[in-house]
Amino acid sequence: MENKTFEELLKELEQVVKDLENKEIALDEAVKKYQLGLELSKACYQMLEEAEKLVVKEIKS
Repeated sequence: MENKTFEELLKELEQVVKDLENKEIALDEAVKKYQLGLELSKACYQMLEEAEKLVVKEIKS
């Protein structure tokens, strides 16, 4: 997941959600997709936190 932009990670996360919404997905595949989704959402959240820190830093300067 390194070296990917926020937009790329978000697009992957959206695809994972679509895949999980498919009612015909096998359980083992669903678990793998769910774990990937957790990793992607965590990476997105961390990027947002870093961006927020930069914005707050600029505002305080």
